[in-house]
Amino acid sequence: MRISKVYTRTGDAGKTRLAGGQEVWKDSLRVNVYGTVDELNSMIGLVRVFYSDTVGRPTTSTRLEESLRWVQNKLFDLGSILATAPGDTFKNMPSVTPDHVLRLEQWIDECQQELEPLREFILPGGGKVSGFLHQSRTICRRAERLCVTLSRDESVDENLVKFLNRLSDALFVWARWVAKTQGEPEFLWERETVQS
Repeated sequence: MRISKVYTRTGDAGKTRLAGGQEVWKDSLRVNVYGTVDELNSMIGLVRVFYSDTVGRPTTSTRLEESLRWVQNKLFDLGSILATAPGDTFKNMPSVTPDHVLRLEQWIDECQQELEPLREFILPGGGKVSGFLHQSRTICRRAERLCVTLSRDESVDENLVKFLNRLSDALFVWARWVAKTQGEPEFLWERETVQS
């Protein structure tokens, strides 16, 4: 792919083209879904920048950095699939498979081994990196919800929804793992009970 010009003026009337050439409104559900995936990808890029600034480049940071870079690439794959009209295919089309979902599950399990079980919900936050990971998780959940909505009207590969579902879990666990490895507190939800 070669991008020689950023602006084309073709979208000035509020429409864009899917990968197969089909013209759709920019606020269509499909565009909304892959736009939200793009937003998530940008947020994860921000996580990587802050994580790099926080820990430098020691070997302990390699695991999360490599995982997040892989996730960003998979999100581009997922966005490409969503930006393609149902039934259309193109040469070298990317894929999201059960093995990709399994890879996220393995990372979740590895990190969980280093974490204390939760006794209560935690408040999103902690340090900057943990906070941005929690924000990424909420964007991921929105992308998942939109993808589910789209799947009720159009054909959507079920692996895309599964990947987003598992990724949101991974982002939550990574937020907790970063908080632990950086010595940041986790604040538990303090339920306010009604006195009778």
